[in-house]
Amino acid sequence: MVPGHVRPIGVNTWVWTSPLTDRDLPLLRRVAAMGFDAVELPLENVGDLTVEAVRDVLSETGLHPYVVGAMAPGRDLVVAPDATIRRTQQYLLGCIGFAAGIGAPVVCGPFYARTGRLWRMDDADRARAYAELRRNLAPVADAAVHAGVTLGIEPLNRYETSLINTVEQAIEALEPLLGHGVGLALDSYHVNIEERSTPDAIRRAGDHLVHLQVCGNDRGAPGGDQTDWPGLFQALDDVGYRGALTIESFTAHNASIAAAAAVWRPLAASQDLLAENGLTFLRHADPSRSRDAPPLQGDTP
Repeated sequence: MVPGHVRPIGVNTWVWTSPLTDRDLPLLRRVAAMGFDAVELPLENVGDLTVEAVRDVLSETGLHPYVVGAMAPGRDLVVAPDATIRRTQQYLLGCIGFAAGIGAPVVCGPFYARTGRLWRMDDADRARAYAELRRNLAPVADAAVHAGVTLGIEPLNRYETSLINTVEQAIEALEPLLGHGVGLALDSYHVNIEERSTPDAIRRAGDHLVHLQVCGNDRGAPGGDQTDWPGLFQALDDVGYRGALTIESFTAHNASIAAAAAVWRPLAASQDLLAENGLTFLRHADPSRSRDAPPLQGDTP
């Protein structure tokens, strides 16, 4: 960690709603009023958000933007028909253009196969899938370089993908592209499931780590859970991570997002409280933060 550098704290709007559209942008004023430094904007479909409308609210609130994509059904870059691969590439190019337009440095997500797609692979099958991923991601990476944006490829847990679950697999799959418009985006929820050590996984990612999402091990607010938070923050310092800590959680009150994220019960007394408690914890726990925060309020109902 560079002395004096403070990691921004952000939150994903999936905490409250899905999909996010221009008409939902007043939510960003609430995010800023809570005290967040940054916001993670999901672009579930190109056109849901317009650059001009988002830029206006970002300018008003001072929030730093990050963009995440959604690998919905019909989006695949491997073991899929050519038409599907082309549509997926076009979607990712749309995400890149949107991110560049609003000044977001990264576009993150599991940009290899639709979330929830599982299939068995032997070593040869996996090697072929990784080679295909590199071929199909390469032109998108070139576009990201041209736009000044980095793609953060996110490993997911074994229940959401069978292709890339760990940092080691991500590096194996992406190594020729890493540093050329491509980096790694980690999510403490998935890392907690798939890695033997969260701190070691962060160290393995090293300077390829371009974005970090955080939540409790139950996918609720970070803090008061089983995650090794001191070890996580030490590892971030060890690799010199200067990016945001972004809370990604989900509402159980949206049918599509609840099913996609397997959120079947409330994770806090309210979604506002989930965000506020996560912010309070991160302010206290991250050694890059120098200011105090108020005590935690009541969490789960």
